[in-house]
Amino acid sequence: MPLVTTTEMFKKAYDGGYAVGAFNVNNMEIVQGITEACQEQHAPVVLQVSKGARAYANHTYLVKMVEAAVIECPDIPIALHLDHGPDFETCKSCIDGGFT
Repeated sequence: MPLVTTTEMFKKAYDGGYAVGAFNVNNMEIVQGITEACQEQHAPVVLQVSKGARAYANHTYLVKMVEAAVIECPDIPIALHLDHGPDFETCKSCIDGGFT
């Protein structure tokens, strides 16, 4: 399953009466731990990246780690979200760079 938008994910959650977890990620171990736990529970997840995480881990590395999680956990919906984008340029860069 490719990355999904939160619009689609939240509509299903609202209709199904459940919450969706959103977790900030900044390295491989965090991405693995969160997505593998969600895979076990058949739970959708929002992986969030902050401005600080982009500075620490690099935008491209973060996106590729999340793309790897999509491959490794194909049965769960995963959205990639910018947590508190500080300005238009950062938001545009994330959207252009694969964030959903």
